[in-house]
Amino acid sequence: MNAQEWRAAGGLAAIFGLRMSGLFLILPVFAIYGGSLAGATPLLIGVAIGAYGLTQALLQIPLGALSDRLGRRPVILAGLIAFVAGSVIAATGDSIQTVIIGRIVQGAGAVSSAILALSADLSREAQRTKVMAIIGISVGASFMLALVAGPLLAGFFGLAGVFWVTAGLATLAVVLLYAIVPAGGQPCARPETSVRWAAVRRVVTDPDLLRLDAGIFVLHLVMTASFVVFPLVLRDALGMSEANHWQVYIPVLLASVVAMGPVIGIGERRRIMHRLQGAVVLTLALADAVLAVFLQTPPVILFALWLFFTAFNILEASLPSLVSRFAPVAARGTALGIYSTAQFMGAFVGGVGGGWLHGAAGVPGVFMGCAGMALVWFVIALGLRAPGHGDNPVQRAGPAS
Repeated sequence: MNAQEWRAAGGLAAIFGLRMSGLFLILPVFAIYGGSLAGATPLLIGVAIGAYGLTQALLQIPLGALSDRLGRRPVILAGLIAFVAGSVIAATGDSIQTVIIGRIVQGAGAVSSAILALSADLSREAQRTKVMAIIGISVGASFMLALVAGPLLAGFFGLAGVFWVTAGLATLAVVLLYAIVPAGGQPCARPETSVRWAAVRRVVTDPDLLRLDAGIFVLHLVMTASFVVFPLVLRDALGMSEANHWQVYIPVLLASVVAMGPVIGIGERRRIMHRLQGAVVLTLALADAVLAVFLQTPPVILFALWLFFTAFNILEASLPSLVSRFAPVAARGTALGIYSTAQFMGAFVGGVGGGWLHGAAGVPGVFMGCAGMALVWFVIALGLRAPGHGDNPVQRAGPAS
């Protein structure tokens, strides 16, 4: 990559990561600290955790299309300002309803598609995959960092302090947008990232893409619902104080990364990732079922957490690649936009559903509900065909395999 591409990759990855860190930071702490807010109930705690996903889902495609017309930087700037505003609302509120409003405003800064579009504008076609891969790595890194930093920040500064930090991270992202990221040229829609409205019908009627969209919906539903109760499990079942939860998350996440590498490597080299998906989804279901049944057995809990994060990381890393291979080149941006919408909608439904299940059936009920959703995904994924592996992803194997 040349100097401009390195600047674009580094700057946009940092912006993407800082923004996602702000969304992720409350996941490991809100179930505990949110209970002290006025009017808090298990359902409303779940709504607050997942609320950002609703506005993210609704605005992801429109803001991506708007960036094609007005330019990438103005849309990204407006989204980051919205994120800062939502963080301030949540930080200064003393009721669960105010925090929910803040999370909704945070989600209104739905600039993922605009950031990816700018990365395409600033990179040559031969280097574009590398640039986007660097941005993708920043998301995984921000998730891992948030699981460690969230409990520490909340322990020192309380829940309001976590939201003030998220506001600061988004402000830093604004600085990076103008200090590091090259300005780029005129607004330029590229098929890899832009939404082509004429292609929407083609994408939403493709059975394989629909299976993958359903998959990312369920994956983020399960992830968000699980984090409605994960902090409670670490506190009550493992007897850990909130500030020490990182002592579980760090080794479990590192071990999951070690385990995911060979699976993805084999799947990509042998081109069987679509076949491995079912086994990994069953592993996710097993992890949740084990957590539901063995909540009084600490060693089993730790093993189930490792299974959960291993399955989650494998699926999170492999699903976008499968979408890009199944989608026709001319409709790839549309396919990824719909995929992102399904992802964030899953986070919203998972937060609300997890909160409702926690209030109605307790912690085991949440995990059993997640296991059931993973089994539904397994059935849906059974018909997934083998994607193409050339420049034209429409070429696929005929029968289901």
